[in-house]
Amino acid sequence: MTQQRPPGQGLPTPDRLIDIVTNGVLRDAGLPAVTENDDITISYGELAVAVDSAQDMLRGLGVLPGDRVVVVNENSIAVVALLFAISGLDAWPIPVNARLSEREVDAICSHALPRVVLFTTGVSPEAVDHGARYGASRVEIAGASAVTAASYPNAGAPEPVTGDRARDVAVLIYTSGTTGDPKGVMLSHQAALFVASGPGSQSPTRPGDLAYCALPISHIYGLTSTTLRVLYGGAHLWMTSRFSAEHATEALATGGVTLMQGVPQMYARLLEHTETAGQSLGAPNLRYATIGGAYVEPELKANAEAALGCRLAVGYGMTEFASTVTRSVEEHVGRDNTCGPPLPGIETKVVDGDGRDLPAGEVGELCLKGPNCMLGYYKNPEATAAVLSADGWYRTGDVGRIDEKGYIHFVEREREVIIRSGFNVYPVEVEQVLTSHPDVMLAAVVGRQVDGNEEVVAYVQPVTGRTVDTAELSVWAAERLGAYKRPQDIVLMDHLPAAPTGKILKKALRDLAAS
Repeated sequence: MTQQRPPGQGLPTPDRLIDIVTNGVLRDAGLPAVTENDDITISYGELAVAVDSAQDMLRGLGVLPGDRVVVVNENSIAVVALLFAISGLDAWPIPVNARLSEREVDAICSHALPRVVLFTTGVSPEAVDHGARYGASRVEIAGASAVTAASYPNAGAPEPVTGDRARDVAVLIYTSGTTGDPKGVMLSHQAALFVASGPGSQSPTRPGDLAYCALPISHIYGLTSTTLRVLYGGAHLWMTSRFSAEHATEALATGGVTLMQGVPQMYARLLEHTETAGQSLGAPNLRYATIGGAYVEPELKANAEAALGCRLAVGYGMTEFASTVTRSVEEHVGRDNTCGPPLPGIETKVVDGDGRDLPAGEVGELCLKGPNCMLGYYKNPEATAAVLSADGWYRTGDVGRIDEKGYIHFVEREREVIIRSGFNVYPVEVEQVLTSHPDVMLAAVVGRQVDGNEEVVAYVQPVTGRTVDTAELSVWAAERLGAYKRPQDIVLMDHLPAAPTGKILKKALRDLAAS
């Protein structure tokens, strides 16, 4: 992986994720590849060494092709090297946010049955705590901050490996299902590389670019659309373990940042910080920025564009499509909030409740087909069949319309998913945690729109004859849910509004939350 190609010679098209690193070395091994916070920068050549080192370590731990390997992480050189290393061994990397609760991490591991669980302890106190629970021991990866590893006691058998990049799993990303159970989205090398290659992009990444990344690599937006895409183009990835509006403001103003991707809440916090500090949001080198991962308020988009002096490209996507489905084009500035056309190679249509195609302009369920579609949900053929047809059409569950130009306009969510700071929050999962408290009979969770974001609001009906202390219930939820899933408000009600059938009327609660 360390032999350098003469300058100017063409690079092969990546076939597997690890080829991104190989091409980086062939292009110029000395170019900067990844910076971790403000502390460490490694070149593409050094990243290749780190990947080789990680693979030696993984082999020593008994990792085989088809094994699952969980990486409990926050953004770091270590997690980048591990994802390439695991995938390069034909095992399945499973990036998991270290800020998830014990229950959530354990649920993923018990479903995936990994060979090994790794923890990026050098950058994350939460990873340290999780690693201690698993009895993890220090392992070494050249050029990376501290990592610990533990063998999983009930590791499952390796999955088959075919050698076909369109069929073999490159990464397994867990999202909580609408049932509250974790669902593992299986993404092939083809799917991840399709997004990483930036098809149809007006501003492809290139050597000399510096991309600021505070999006977690454990989230599909931070993984494929940011990390893999930046490195695919030979650019420099500046990763921060956690988002700080103050740090991002300084990086944009003086750090030479040319590319940035973020969720609406990040841009909202940037504007809030600079207004509070009485300073402008300068970004003299920024040439391209995207906003996505949640509904984008037109006013927020227009204000951020004015402050940055740079257009924000709006994207629409989901984990099941390796992140990106559409991207707005140059004409879409300010309050124009279309999601734009689909990426080249992605087919779209809108269907009615009976699955019949609707003409342009009519509102219905958005359906997608393309090379970045998931292979399915791991160990869940029923859930896969419910959304993915035999001929490859994926039913998004999102309501929208497609105009005469082929641009997608998002209308609303058919499913009741809440988008909090770019992360999916599934109400059923939160409700299950709340109703597990002995004093809670019923709970209903809805979203409440705020500037550039959505809040989680819980309505709770106590067990008859008991009282619920909302502060105590908040602590209960915090011990069992990741931070972004925890309710911002818990409202007590004698009786939740219900239909004659007993079904809770969530629309009434959403209206109440918005009032």
